[in-house]
Amino acid sequence: MMIKVVVYDDHKSRREALELLISLQPGMECTGSYENCAGLVKNLASDPPTVVLMDINMPKVGGIEGVKLLKQHYPETSIIMQTVFEEDDTIFKCIQAGANGYILKKAPNDKLIEAIYDVVNGGAPITPSIAARILNYFSKKKPSPEKRNFDLSKRETDILTKLVKGQSHKMIAEDLFISVHTVHNHVKRLYQKLHVHSVSEAVVKAIENRIVQH
Repeated sequence: MMIKVVVYDDHKSRREALELLISLQPGMECTGSYENCAGLVKNLASDPPTVVLMDINMPKVGGIEGVKLLKQHYPETSIIMQTVFEEDDTIFKCIQAGANGYILKKAPNDKLIEAIYDVVNGGAPITPSIAARILNYFSKKKPSPEKRNFDLSKRETDILTKLVKGQSHKMIAEDLFISVHTVHNHVKRLYQKLHVHSVSEAVVKAIENRIVQH
C-alpha cells in the first residue's frame, strides 16, 4: 500500500524539503503541500491522504483547527504534529483535538520517516521530551477524586502504560516479547473498554482517570 502524505507548513522551504524527503522513501509519496489549513476540506477531497504532517502555527487557519477539520471530514487520516515549541497547553490541545503523534521539527529526518511508518501501523509517535511534558502537565492538575474501573487486564494496563510513555507498537512488542499483531489486538480492546478511537485519546483518558501511574 502506498503511503500518501500531505504537508501543511507556512514555510515554503520546509514544505519543499519535506516533499523531497518523502518522495525518496520507498512506498511513500507526497500528494500535496499547503501553507495553511484554510482550504483543507477541499484540498483533500479528491485524494484523502494516509498521513498529514501538520505545523501548528500557521496564518489564517492553524494546525489545531486543522486537526479538528481532519477528524471531522477525514477520520481515517493519521496526523503528526510538527512544531518548534514544547508548550504544555499547546501539546494538550493537539492531543485533545485528535492528533496521533507529536514530533519536534528539530528531530532528525530518519526519526520523522520512522514516525510516519509508525503512525500508519497504529502507533503514536511522540518525541520523548514531549511525552515527559504530557505527564508533567497532568501531574500538576488536580487528580480525580477516585480511580475509575475500566476492567482492564494486567496486560492491557501494561500496554496502556507504555503507550502513555510514547512507545510504538513495535517497541511494546519487543519489551513484552509478543508479536506486533498481538499488540494491535490488545490496543483495539483497550479502545473498546476506554470508549476512545485513537492512541492520543487513550493516553489522555488513562492519565485523567489515574489508570496508570505518572
